[in-house]
Amino acid sequence: MTDVSVSANRETVSRSKSILTVDARTRRRHAAEARFRLMGKIAVAISILALVGLLASILSNGLSAFRQTYVTLDVYLDPAKLDKQGNRDPEAIAKVTTFSYAPLIQKALTDAMAAKGISIEGLNAKGASELISKEAPANLRRYVIADPSVIGDTVSFDLLASGRIDGYYKDRVTMESAQLDRNVSPEQLMLADELRQAGILTTKFNWDFFTAPDASDTRPEASGLGVAILGSAYMMLIVLVLSLPLGVAASIYLEEFAPQNRFTDLIEVNIANLAAVPSIVFGILGLAVFINFVGLPQSAPIVGGLVLTLMTLPTIIIATRAALKAVPPSIRDAALGVGASKMQSVFHHVLPLAMPGILTGTIIGLAQALGETAPLLLIGMVAFVREYPAAPPEGFFDPASALPVQVYNWTQRGDPAFVERASGAIIVLLVFLVAMNLIAIILRRRFERRW
Repeated sequence: MTDVSVSANRETVSRSKSILTVDARTRRRHAAEARFRLMGKIAVAISILALVGLLASILSNGLSAFRQTYVTLDVYLDPAKLDKQGNRDPEAIAKVTTFSYAPLIQKALTDAMAAKGISIEGLNAKGASELISKEAPANLRRYVIADPSVIGDTVSFDLLASGRIDGYYKDRVTMESAQLDRNVSPEQLMLADELRQAGILTTKFNWDFFTAPDASDTRPEASGLGVAILGSAYMMLIVLVLSLPLGVAASIYLEEFAPQNRFTDLIEVNIANLAAVPSIVFGILGLAVFINFVGLPQSAPIVGGLVLTLMTLPTIIIATRAALKAVPPSIRDAALGVGASKMQSVFHHVLPLAMPGILTGTIIGLAQALGETAPLLLIGMVAFVREYPAAPPEGFFDPASALPVQVYNWTQRGDPAFVERASGAIIVLLVFLVAMNLIAIILRRRFERRW
């Protein structure tokens, strides 16, 4: 073989093995990588579209719950009906039922219509008064009982319009549907339009949605989230007070002090498994232990808080152990090297450095507990509750509801107005969850340290 042929063969071999030469195998790898990237982008796009669709559906159905239609009337609180004895005795005034207040509202509406020159053919005074919610006499009665001295005065009230009238201005009710609806008539809708033009009927922000308790099936316009928000706050307080110290203490012992043996491994495996147990199982456990065995009351925040504490503990323990592991061993060694005890090195040096991760895990665990529904259904928190629980600690044992359970409760009712209410409650719940996650992110960013 000549020198020329050897040189040519070497050049051919070097070209075939060059990293700059794209062979068939490399092209297949590049094609596979491109397909994988494309599928990843498609998956992300589908996820974003699904999220946007979900949010658009919730917002379109629920934003109207934050606005409510009211009828503004000057109501004369007639002493002849509300205080026949004329001595302003609170006990006697409290015995006056809402049936005595309804005629006062009806007369106030009739006077307002006469003053504005409003009249609808075929609609009498009783039919006109049905534009106002059945909750209005009850609200008027509570106002008078709170301050009997107003009897005999003429007071301006913003009274709730009925659910059908409110739905008319939210496109749930039309003239065509009113012809087939026994709860509203086209004449009443025409009267509502006249009252709106006269400034008597207005639609404004619904603060009562955040403060009012739940209402019956016939009064969806009066239902609110007040009891549910307070019940959820009580439960989260119990979860925070119990789960944070227990979870952190258990994590410190397992991570820093516990001997490594089979028993410790068994505990760690069970904690990891408990984090994956369906939440309804914790509800069954709470029903059997806290209600049937211990005898705690149903629908009480104390039971819900204990059940959610059991459910949240594994999450906090796992997050806390991960935060403790993230602290470099040199911190512990340096503390021990200058004469600190094991406990001093943990509580004075390791724990403060791990606190951002611990707080983040705790807040995420609380956010998860706030959105849980299944365990609360099993312990009876789906009950209809109108009375606000008392202040803690007595209030922990009073009947209450919770935000996710209130959403479930409203979706089970037939009136379309409750669908709007349920979507509005979902928005409130999402705002709470987003706020808690933002707090977790801020804490992590603010106190995070890099080594």
